Amino acid sequence: MVLSGTAPRILCIGIPVRDLTFRVEAIPARGSKANATHLAEICGGNALNAAIAIARLGGRVAFAGPMGDAREMSSGFILQQMAEEGIDTAHIVRMPDVTTPVSAIMIEPSGERTLTIYRDPGLWSVKLPDADALLADCRALLVESRCTAFATSLSAEARRRGIPVIVGIDRAMSLHDSLLTLATHLLFASEQVQEMAGVTEDGEALRRLARLTPAFLAATRGSNGTIWLNETGELEETAAFPVQAVDTLGAGDVFHGAFTLRLAEGEGVREALRFAAAAAALKCTRHGGGQAAPQRLEVEELLRTGRVPEASGPPR
Repeated sequence: MVLSGTAPRILCIGIPVRDLTFRVEAIPARGSKANATHLAEICGGNALNAAIAIARLGGRVAFAGPMGDAREMSSGFILQQMAEEGIDTAHIVRMPDVTTPVSAIMIEPSGERTLTIYRDPGLWSVKLPDADALLADCRALLVESRCTAFATSLSAEARRRGIPVIVGIDRAMSLHDSLLTLATHLLFASEQVQEMAGVTEDGEALRRLARLTPAFLAATRGSNGTIWLNETGELEETAAFPVQAVDTLGAGDVFHGAFTLRLAEGEGVREALRFAAAAAALKCTRHGGGQAAPQRLEVEELLRTGRVPEASGPPR
């Protein structure tokens, strides 16, 4: 693992979420009831899951974004979890009379998840701290795609300073969204890249979006690996690591965090994608959303041997 004194500092921008996860044998039919076999309360949200992965993998990570009223229980729970992971929370903005997001998530035996979430509209009125404080000693900026309203100016300043801006996209964005052109790297999920491009094939979708942005473009496809455009505009693929998935919640976010860390460590996109694929695969072998992100040594062993480490049970 990289020593903390020399590890790159990465800033994650997003909206933390308090997740209530239920393991079920099957998603209940509309209007019916079902018993869960397990309940867990964890912290989540795209950027926060990525931040946890970065911290577990040896990076120094700070988090900025809105969180609910200081009097509520959800924000206190999340902040405690972040502190335990070693994430710098000094730049989080507490918003009076605003509710921290809460989600209810059902996870099937295959690892597939179904969720519903409440996000208070007031969260998007947040004003982030000064850019000089946020970007000091920053080697990379990782942004949730839904944060355009309050992350645009910071992303532009990061680009001006030569700091890579990685945007993790888990929902379709407007083709006029400023983050599409401010980003240096855009990481899509297959469903979102197809919806945005208006085609049903990932490679063609990437090619169409490449006409709108100079950013590096990649789309993750779960067990089918990642497809991406290289520097000459040719399509390449990075294979997924075959694992027995039990929980896919947060896997894409762990991928984004691992990819960003390797870029910040000076590696190219090919190495960063393979590293991210290994980290995401290990996360899928255990329950716990982003809080099931692996340790650095586990990822390195999977990369070296192609086999899931035997001691890959509890991630901590």
